Amino acid sequence: MLTEPTLADSTPGDASEAGASQSVKAQLRLREMILAGELAGGARIAELTIVEKLGVSRTPIRAALMRLEQEGLLQRLTGGGYAVRTFSEADVADAIALRGTLEGLAARLAAERGVDAAVLAEARVCLAAIDATLAPPALDDEGFSRYVELNARFHVLLGRMVGSEVVARELERVKGLPFASPSAFVMVQTLSPQARDLLVVAQDQHRQVLDAIEHHEGARAEAIMREHSRLAQRNLRAALSGHAGGLVHADMPALTLIRRN
Repeated sequence: MLTEPTLADSTPGDASEAGASQSVKAQLRLREMILAGELAGGARIAELTIVEKLGVSRTPIRAALMRLEQEGLLQRLTGGGYAVRTFSEADVADAIALRGTLEGLAARLAAERGVDAAVLAEARVCLAAIDATLAPPALDDEGFSRYVELNARFHVLLGRMVGSEVVARELERVKGLPFASPSAFVMVQTLSPQARDLLVVAQDQHRQVLDAIEHHEGARAEAIMREHSRLAQRNLRAALSGHAGGLVHADMPALTLIRRN
């Protein structure tokens, strides 16, 4: 007869994996709370309150807080504990510029070294799906969400094209910085009458960089990706201007964490 496993049946490895899983879940939930505005910028994190709210023990909560500090969303206080970080406009602009520099490097190396045909095929399929998403004369929230998903996919594929674990790992690291992901400010564009036009420009840059990579034009590929990141800089400025004017999209409550310079 089958019986349910008991605590005595578990191994140290099982316990370790369970603890790691709880820590990851706590990290994801805490990040969500911060970016959803549930934990305000500058607010001190009360560990016991988080333990009660998430229903997990203090050990995985502490591990989650340490990871979020490493991500840059939290800062360690001199007297102990953590507080939610706020960011200057320059901080965010620098993170976006860093991503553009690394993606430019990835595109140049991919062009110079060559790319696996299967990855190039995946990229073409992804771009065709973006074309279909942008085909309507105007986009609703569902269309923007679909674009965000596909845009993120294309940028992941760019990291795969380079064929370097080192570059791909650092790309993922920089995209994990607060507000530095390729689609961080896309949803803010729903407030602009030119929203779709800007996405069409971004898509053309996707097409151009893929063409440069396929034709082994390294310098051109790098320049396009650096220029591509400037659209995110433009979106950042538009987002902060809209926030100052009270025109914040419901999907971007995290803008309250960014300070105007």
